[in-house]
Amino acid sequence: MLDRVVVDKVVLDLRPDFAVLVVTAEGLANGPSDHVSEGWLAAAAGKADLDDPHVESWREAYRAFGAKPKRTRPSVEALIRRAGALPSINRVVDAYNAVSVEYALPIGGEDLDAYRGAARLVRATGDEPFDVIADGEPAVEHPAPGEVVWRDDEGVTCRRWNWRQCVRTRLTETTKNGFFLLESLEPYPIERLEEAGDRLAERLRVISPDVRVASRLIGGR
Repeated sequence: MLDRVVVDKVVLDLRPDFAVLVVTAEGLANGPSDHVSEGWLAAAAGKADLDDPHVESWREAYRAFGAKPKRTRPSVEALIRRAGALPSINRVVDAYNAVSVEYALPIGGEDLDAYRGAARLVRATGDEPFDVIADGEPAVEHPAPGEVVWRDDEGVTCRRWNWRQCVRTRLTETTKNGFFLLESLEPYPIERLEEAGDRLAERLRVISPDVRVASRLIGGR
């Protein structure tokens, strides 16, 4: 997957300062949340900072493609606002949510085996399918034309850049291979982005000592 992640030029035209650290993790042994992963979430809550300039950078990015950040908040802002009461999901999701809050950094986690083709960050046409659960039932939605989305060959995997993930590629307790998208905008230092990637890798190794982790940085000035 490292060599199959593409950021479209139209997105870079919108935010030339965008950078993403792609981290792959093969051989995961995920499981239910436990005292270790819940401890990571609790510790991160103590470092949550809604005034971090990176949060405002993401609000500006949302406005640039027509989203209203007060109505559909960037993922990092939504997590920080809930930091003291974040629900535990599973060990791997808890790990990357904790790093996201601690580092004021949007992080998406995907099941590599559920992905189809390259991961592309594009501006949507509006016809792409996005699978969700609505009122307890599977449903399909579509992004707004021009919306920034992550997608694969089957459809949108994350709407509004990093706002909401589809059902199909979620990381579950049975996920064996995953990849993570750590996304930054100026003035976020690239060194801090890479540090967050290292912290995530450390926690994945706690969960799965035999996991094979690799990374690739795309963009950055």
